[in-house]
Order: sequence, then C-alpha cells, then structure tokens
Amino acid sequence: MPFFTFPQRAAAWLATGLIAGNAALASTPETWDDARRDMVKACTAASTLKSPKAIGQPVHFVDDIGQSALLISGRYPQKHMKNKTGRELCLYDRRSGTAHVSEADRFGR
Repeated sequence: MPFFTFPQRAAAWLATGLIAGNAALASTPETWDDARRDMVKACTAASTLKSPKAIGQPVHFVDDIGQSALLISGRYPQKHMKNKTGRELCLYDRRSGTAHVSEADRFGR
C-alpha cells in the first residue's frame, strides 16, 4: 500500500468531495416538478384573482438573481368587474419561496 502525505490525502478527499458534490447538485425531473409545484402554489396563493391558475411556462432568470416569472389567470372578484377574466404576473423568489403579483392585463394575448 503506497504511503500518502497529508497534503496528498487532503487533495484526494477534496477532489472526491467536489466530484460527489457536483453529482448531488444535479437536478432530477422530480426536483424540477417539485420546484414548479411550489412556485405555482405560492403564486396562486398571492394572486388577488378568483380561481387563479398558472398559464404558459415560467421564465427562470439566472441563479444569481434567483427569480422566476409566471403568468396567472383568473377572474376579478370585484362585483363591478362582473367576473371578467384577468391576468397577473407573478415574480417568484426561488430562494425564499415568496411570490409577488401585479396586474398584467396589458400584456398581449
């Protein structure tokens, strides 16, 4: 059995940890599904519309920003709006799991 010095052993352990760590960071389809489910849940909960639902696909910004955008559709709850369909844009913080919405009817259909 070869003799390794402490720096050589430390380097080998570090290399092993980096390789294993990168494998652990790889996302599975289930992880993406869970993340989307969490985002939709947070965005629909933050919505002011009745029966809100996610429409289209989310837009994921780079990890440095950690934000995703999702369009939400539903019906305006105010009586004077007469159950009109409306849309909101949800900005979801992937790190904290918080969602903020703003009216988005002005975007093209």
